[in-house]
Amino acid sequence: MPTPTLILASTSRYRRELLERLRVPFDVQSPHVDETPSPGEAPAALAERLALSKAHAVAQQHPGAWVIGSDQVADLGGQPIGKPGKHEAAVAQLQAMRGRTVVFQTAVAVVAPGFAQVVTVPIRTRFRSASDEEIDHYLRLEQPYDCAGSAKSEGLGISLMEAIESDDPTALVGLPLIATCRLLRAAGFPLWEQSR
Repeated sequence: MPTPTLILASTSRYRRELLERLRVPFDVQSPHVDETPSPGEAPAALAERLALSKAHAVAQQHPGAWVIGSDQVADLGGQPIGKPGKHEAAVAQLQAMRGRTVVFQTAVAVVAPGFAQVVTVPIRTRFRSASDEEIDHYLRLEQPYDCAGSAKSEGLGISLMEAIESDDPTALVGLPLIATCRLLRAAGFPLWEQSR
């Protein structure tokens, strides 16, 4: 029986490292999807659309494979906050988020033959009122310019937070593994048989 093909439709090193925890072989492919929000699109809807679009884009090139797509959008008062890209934008994001609760909407999709589902895992994150100096120091050390909302909880960024509430502990890093496993099982991927 041939080995099932599992593909992560992402170039994110964070998602790749998280998926490696499941100890199953997988390939990685860039999905080449435009991530521009549609006018008035809610953060959770944007995350779901992008996760599903990424999975579909790669699945079209690999019929018969199980493809995982994922996306994360920070939701600050209903407004989507994406990856800052540069220092100045990251400073502005963290200044806007301090003392407030931000909901990180992390969506994961699995597309396989006869199967396409997406789930969003919200992570409520309460930020403390960090000073401008603390924000600048954190950003210069961590440089999380490729993270939604500039918040990298797996490093020094955790010091900017007061609380994190989620049903899926890896969701804030970028790939909710509990939801991913649930979707893979529903899609018929032999998760346990493939683990090594």
